[in-house]
Amino acid sequence: MEHVLSTHICVQHRLTTVWLDRIWEAGIPAVEIFCARQHLDYRNKAQIQELGHWFRDARLTLHSLHMPMYSDDQWGRSSPNAVITLTELSRPRRQEMVDEIKRALEVAEVIPFRFAIQHLGVGGEAFNLRKWDAAFTALEELNLFARQRGVDILLENIPNAFSSGERLRGFIEMTHLRNDFCFDTGHAHIMGGIENEWDAMKERVRSTHVHDNDGTNDNHRFPFLAADATVNWSKTMNLLRSRSEQYPLLLELREHPDIPKAIESAAEVFRRLEDIEPWQEEESE
Repeated sequence: MEHVLSTHICVQHRLTTVWLDRIWEAGIPAVEIFCARQHLDYRNKAQIQELGHWFRDARLTLHSLHMPMYSDDQWGRSSPNAVITLTELSRPRRQEMVDEIKRALEVAEVIPFRFAIQHLGVGGEAFNLRKWDAAFTALEELNLFARQRGVDILLENIPNAFSSGERLRGFIEMTHLRNDFCFDTGHAHIMGGIENEWDAMKERVRSTHVHDNDGTNDNHRFPFLAADATVNWSKTMNLLRSRSEQYPLLLELREHPDIPKAIESAAEVFRRLEDIEPWQEEESE
């Protein structure tokens, strides 16, 4: 499978070409860039131009951008209004959020990429049919804007009542939108279970977010390397390989003090995932 690393692994640092060089030197051929303004400030034309010049001459490719979850550079701590969500019921507030996502999508005019990863709602949000309608309206506008720039928006399964695999599939069937999915293993593990979520989403999966956790907290652990990692990777790789032509194997990991060489460790995780033999995947636990 194609290997892609999310820059979520260094999201607390400003994204520079030094980080991108390190990813390439670790043997990883492509990246997903995480749009958090302390990391990639998509409003900062100088930063975008600097990265754009680097990508034009680089062999590392940009697979996707994760759309911003907050408009500030403090993970939303500056103000409740910093949260970006397509399920916002106030039309003026929702339009502000749509415009913020458009600013991130404009990166494609300087650094082309294929996919934009988008959440529906925020973590833990309860279901509300009016909010579903709000998300539909927002996505209609964003899809047109993105496709004009050669980008397809993928909806990610996240831990809330809008974004289970079944709910995402129902949303697409009801709205007739053409959005496909990004399958997140860690989120699936703490929601309905990886196999159940996969069964609901698999036909429309075009990218992945691969990471581990303790079954309760969304802590983006390194598979195999974290003491509290609980995902069964033999079974999970069996599922992912069943449609491997549809998507890459994309790691979305979080820095941890116990893993000082994070990028090199991510390359090790790729190797260990690929080393899982098919006969092992069929074994019962």
